[in-house]
Amino acid sequence: MQPIFIAGPCVIESAELLDTVARELVRINEKYGTDIIFKASFDKANRTSISSFRGPGLERGLQMLADVKEKHQLRVLTDIHEAWQAAPAGEVCDVLQIPAFLCRQTDLLVAAARTGRTVNIKKAQFLSGRDMRYPVEKARDAGAQDVWLTERGNSFGYNNLVVDFRNIPDMLDIVPTVIMDCTHSVQRPGAGDGKTSGDRRFVPAMALAAKAFGATGFFFEVHPTPDLGLSDAANMLELGKLEQVVQELQEFRSLEK
Repeated sequence: MQPIFIAGPCVIESAELLDTVARELVRINEKYGTDIIFKASFDKANRTSISSFRGPGLERGLQMLADVKEKHQLRVLTDIHEAWQAAPAGEVCDVLQIPAFLCRQTDLLVAAARTGRTVNIKKAQFLSGRDMRYPVEKARDAGAQDVWLTERGNSFGYNNLVVDFRNIPDMLDIVPTVIMDCTHSVQRPGAGDGKTSGDRRFVPAMALAAKAFGATGFFFEVHPTPDLGLSDAANMLELGKLEQVVQELQEFRSLEK
């Protein structure tokens, strides 16, 4: 089965950035026969500092995502933080993502499920893989037909995360689609003097390790110049390196046949 790939900038910074990233995703899709889903957030409501850049907001952000979808013929994903955002986001996006810290918010899960879109629930940093059966039950009870789960690491002391890859097969017992968030999992939350820090060097290894544990999809936040990015700068993968990672994961897949 073809793995699911999700990629895009952490937050919508400009139409120009979205277009640059989308064109590269289209090129990779055409070269490798993939179907990369374009990801970007219209609002980063969970920034460390109140002074951090959050994005263009719901109305403008969804219009920009709709433009990407129409122009580049890419499926799109965005995250929602409040239940009222689900319906308008569902009119544009193919996948609605539930942030990790909000994965137990019943009203949010129900609202996302009722849109009829795929619901991707990120596993909270304080939960085990097996615990995710309860958020999935909420979404399915509300009518969701397609529910994904995403691994993004667990809290490890202060300002750090650790990935227990056993969470992936545990979550595959709950749903057939488990995504590895290869960039948020290298975060060091709040460790950057009012910003989240991290180390993008480990992103490719995170992807390959997750593949070995059975992950069926891979999530990458990418940016042409990540150190200049307005959110998650330390963790985003350089856009120019995405192709190599996708190629390696495709080759890994071919060895399984």
